Amino acid sequence: MSDGYSDGYSDGYNRQPTVRKKRRVTAAEGARITGLSERHVVRLVAQERSEWLAEQAARRERIRAYHDDEGHSWPQTAKHFGLHLDTVKRLGYRARKERAAEQEAAQKAHNEADNPPLF
Repeated sequence: MSDGYSDGYSDGYNRQPTVRKKRRVTAAEGARITGLSERHVVRLVAQERSEWLAEQAARRERIRAYHDDEGHSWPQTAKHFGLHLDTVKRLGYRARKERAAEQEAAQKAHNEADNPPLF
């Protein structure tokens, strides 16, 4: 049975390695280069929580669209995004729930605009 990870990675678990890297140097290296404390360097380069949450929501939506709208299988989706099969399923499911909640809220707002409450 193939799980979509047959690219020859030899870590013993037949999975793809994590290739995500946002920073060029570690906090310790940055502290050594700048002469500041590690903690100060971490605070300087930290991403705002709201930005990170928006980035993650967009990531979930991309996964959902790739699978649902473009018609790819879950193993194809996992391989395309470089994630484990269970991870893309979980993220796709969460994106569907978020999308349904947004549509429900929009429908509720539309209904309230047409029929304002009497009291």
